[in-house]
Amino acid sequence: MKEKVIAVVGRPNTGKSTLVNRIAGKRLSIVDDKPNITRDRIYIDANWQNKKFILIDTGGIVEGNEDEFVKNINSQVEIALEEADTILFVVDAKSGLNPYDYDIANKLRHTKKEVLLVVNKVDSNTQSDLASEFWALGFDNMYPLSALHGDCTVGDLLDDITKDIKIEEEQNEESKPLKIAIVGKPNAGKSSILNNLLKKQRAIVSDVSGTTRDSIDEEIIFEDKIFRLVDTAGIRKKSKVDYGVEMFAVDRAIRAIRECDVALLVIDAAEGLSDQDKKIASICEEAGCGLILAFNKWDLIKNTQTHKFQEEIEKEAPFLNYAQKIFISAKTGQRLEQIFKIAAEVQAEREKRISTGLLNKVINEAFDLNPPTSIKGKLLRIYYSTQAKINPPTFVIFINNKDLIQDHYKRYLNKKLRENFGFKGVPIVVSYRQKGDKK
Repeated sequence: MKEKVIAVVGRPNTGKSTLVNRIAGKRLSIVDDKPNITRDRIYIDANWQNKKFILIDTGGIVEGNEDEFVKNINSQVEIALEEADTILFVVDAKSGLNPYDYDIANKLRHTKKEVLLVVNKVDSNTQSDLASEFWALGFDNMYPLSALHGDCTVGDLLDDITKDIKIEEEQNEESKPLKIAIVGKPNAGKSSILNNLLKKQRAIVSDVSGTTRDSIDEEIIFEDKIFRLVDTAGIRKKSKVDYGVEMFAVDRAIRAIRECDVALLVIDAAEGLSDQDKKIASICEEAGCGLILAFNKWDLIKNTQTHKFQEEIEKEAPFLNYAQKIFISAKTGQRLEQIFKIAAEVQAEREKRISTGLLNKVINEAFDLNPPTSIKGKLLRIYYSTQAKINPPTFVIFINNKDLIQDHYKRYLNKKLRENFGFKGVPIVVSYRQKGDKK
């Protein structure tokens, strides 16, 4: 089920980020009195009465300003409006109705989407009259509230936002589809892989790059397990992406990565691993999904010694050594069905839990085997380690002082975790906390 998307927009400094933080229940967006603090779109998972939705915090809209910085912010807002199901238009009660508010209102009406007018900074009942002038903007639903202090109107707003969202029933993990996002540069063969796996022409296949614009979902059963395949648009370098349809398509592709269990990064084997492939792999790693490097067009490679090919990749991009690798041909169907088996293995690694006792034994042995050097006469001490969560596996190591643990030693401990517990195809997250750290 696609989660509902709510875009929060308005001119600068109306309290959009404060409202987002209020709805999310925690401070996620930066809040400051200076305008244009929020520049890029910020996506936040939110929940109201067990109804889940996605908030997009955006920068302030300034119409008619040709400054490059402002134009970039406005472009980010355009993408948010394109993605949104409902728009929260935030205005400032204290500064009053502004000519820019009329411009923004007209812009939002052209989207043909539901717009809820939020009159922010109504900090008390005595100030409620401040909101009345905003009826002139012509919207049917208006919510005078204080995002900073919170009040019952925030609850009314959330009730209306979520009125058409159903509470998702808990699915048995075995029956829940494993979501695989097929990603990569344009013309790497992503749609051909999807069509071959489905045994039908589901996505448009063309030699012209950028043919796929929308993400395409399709479910398939393989060996009694349900997989959801998501074909996405090719992701080019940011500097080469034109504003408009392609930018929206790339944005959806990156969002598909964030929402998937496993990303299948399709690489043109004839071209080898490019800098853009590495960039897309980094996006997958940051998203915390599993990662499979699928080297497509393997039928065109004369030297089919996969171990030599893998060795070259591991030298060129050592940060991808954890990723699973498969050598396939969408044209001939070579090894395509193995994608499902490997994806299931990777997901099992994402869900792996390590007992606290065993984890502490491994970390302590690694520490004793190779203790870190002292810094300014002070020695690092490791008190305790625990696994905080799965998907991706996340660990917390409690130490005496975070200034005493260097990056090379962090890499050493990560390596020991993988040597002992595997996590093949899965990024792992390790955070370090010291005594008195409240995070």
